[in-house]
Amino acid sequence: MWLVFALLSAVFAALTSILAKVGIKGVNSNLATAIRTVVVVIMAWGMVFLTHAQDGISGISKKSWIFLILSGLATGASWLCYYHALQTGEASKVVPIDKLSVVITLVLAFVFLHEPFTLKSLIGCILIAAGTLLMVL
Repeated sequence: MWLVFALLSAVFAALTSILAKVGIKGVNSNLATAIRTVVVVIMAWGMVFLTHAQDGISGISKKSWIFLILSGLATGASWLCYYHALQTGEASKVVPIDKLSVVITLVLAFVFLHEPFTLKSLIGCILIAAGTLLMVL
């Protein structure tokens, strides 16, 4: 089932880029990010209450709180940078560069999470980086 959700994530991410590029015209990128964030917050909390997951809040450890907050700050920084880049650049160039996050994630997962970095991973990273370079030149 994770594969279905991963593919849906990719489809929605693609839609996000196109819809944002159209919607951001004439709007400050920081304001656009704030509006998007409010929509995401409402949607996320709606799912929490719809699935009755709010009962789990009290069971979240201090370590989890810290890392979830740091993750949120990283997400916010990513979105602010992404929207600014999208506003000033072409979506067909901004999006591939943004997807270099796949390569960076694999390296960080190897270094900090001690996940395996195989020959297949290395070849994939090289192909993603080469494909990104090819698309933006």
